[in-house]
Amino acid sequence: MNLSQVKLVVSDMDGTLLNPENQVSNRFFNQFNELKKQNIHFVAASGRQYQSILDKLNLIKDDISIIAENGGIMKYNSEEHILLQLTPEDIETSVSLLRQVDGANIVLCGRKAAYIETSNPDFISKFEAYYAEYRIVEDLTQVTDDVFLKIAVYHNESSEHYILPQAEALSSKLQVIVSGQNWLDISHIEANKAYALKILQQQLGITEEETMVFGDYNNDLQMLGLAYFSYAMQNAHNDVKKIARFQTKSNSEEGVEAIIDELLNSKQI
Repeated sequence: MNLSQVKLVVSDMDGTLLNPENQVSNRFFNQFNELKKQNIHFVAASGRQYQSILDKLNLIKDDISIIAENGGIMKYNSEEHILLQLTPEDIETSVSLLRQVDGANIVLCGRKAAYIETSNPDFISKFEAYYAEYRIVEDLTQVTDDVFLKIAVYHNESSEHYILPQAEALSSKLQVIVSGQNWLDISHIEANKAYALKILQQQLGITEEETMVFGDYNNDLQMLGLAYFSYAMQNAHNDVKKIARFQTKSNSEEGVEAIIDELLNSKQI
């Protein structure tokens, strides 16, 4: 395994680069300086809100690329690009269906902010860990002054068991994917992290053989397929472990940082 050929490192955030306290380690920020010296480009690729990723990676935000909202928006070379968005009809259909699902907490993800129509303090306390900018509104289907990238749905126990069975009715026209233990995402039919990553690879002139990707959940599956050096976290969903070529330690054990150390060491040999 020749890690020295890697020119692009791509990491999911939750369950991957972020530790269980939802923080990026000082170890990674130190490693990033070395990656930059080696001309290795870093991409944060997440289902998270764009502003939330900026907040987590504020120290290096001007030197990285960002794929947010599962490929709905991308930042490259200091420029933001809206790639794929939902139509008003998509939003109306999805929200109407999800309102009928017991325990579903719906988030309409716009470029300016995220929108929710609940003031439930228990949900908001969890929601605020993922969304830096948000507004509480009376009716999600009546919000018009924004560009909408995704609908995220939170269930307190399991999105896969309680939200997916009903949400699959939308999958003929929209992308429906479980993005975490508690989260499910609904996006444009072509939207996923790989859609944006492929654009980045082309713009940078970097091949799959020169790409390293880390992921832990089903919204990382397509993205892992664009890298020879594809890593599943030890805490990853089984679907991810089946797809990834390699495996690293869990996010609580700094599994991403462990492999980046190996990468940096390979450049010095």
